[in-house]
Amino acid sequence: MTRICFQLQVRPELIDEYVELHRAVWPPMLRAIEDSGRTNYSLFLREDGLLVGYYETNDDVESARRLAEDPRTEEWEEQAQRFFVALEGSRADQSAPLLREVFNLEEQVATLDTQ
Repeated sequence: MTRICFQLQVRPELIDEYVELHRAVWPPMLRAIEDSGRTNYSLFLREDGLLVGYYETNDDVESARRLAEDPRTEEWEEQAQRFFVALEGSRADQSAPLLREVFNLEEQVATLDTQ
């Protein structure tokens, strides 16, 4: 399983609306994410609009392809674009900068147990 973390910037004037939209994500969108192979998916939002997302998947390229081709995601992603700064017309799920993982407790503890 690969851990993926990304960040986006939510427009400050749309933060409340963004949070409200995510209180009950459309069921077809939830199923599309699930069917793409993404699990343990969470979004974290700072007060200034910095959004950090995290999920796990076996194959991120395949997962992204599935989401891009899934008709259930098109309307959601079109509506979501307006929430983000500097996406230049691209879908958030396809253009969010990834963050490099530099530490994972579980992996390092596991190495202690094998020594």
